[in-house]
Amino acid sequence: MIRYIERTKAYYRAQGFEQDYQWAMNVETPFSRPARPLKSARITLVTTAVVEPSIPKPIRTAKSYAFSDAPADFDTAELSWDKITTHTNDRESYFPLQALNARVAAGEIGSLAPRFHFIPTEYSQRHTRNEDAPLITEHCLTDAVDLAILIPL
Repeated sequence: MIRYIERTKAYYRAQGFEQDYQWAMNVETPFSRPARPLKSARITLVTTAVVEPSIPKPIRTAKSYAFSDAPADFDTAELSWDKITTHTNDRESYFPLQALNARVAAGEIGSLAPRFHFIPTEYSQRHTRNEDAPLITEHCLTDAVDLAILIPL
């Protein structure tokens, strides 16, 4: 058994954080039922996979990119997950653009939005909640997105 919470606390302490990570908790679920059926819905992706590795981690911010500009390989080396038993060599496993396009072509999904969205991994829930999430929400509303698929690494 992997004691994930204990390991995460130790990981952040080793990086110099003095307070233990406070897991996000919502009294109410901040999700809503889609307004339209999947067959007519506009879909987007939200990822933590790094699109522009040349931007240093401390200054990365949430950003939206045209799907046509999605890199062939995202930078995932600095992200934390079990790298012994899994990998990110297959982009489709964490950024299923081909699968979504196939579902659009088959009429199972209405369309893809013009953009996908990057949210950096962030120790501060406050920053994620007050800065990154409102920006991505604004971009999703601009793009008339019905459903965002969140794929954190």
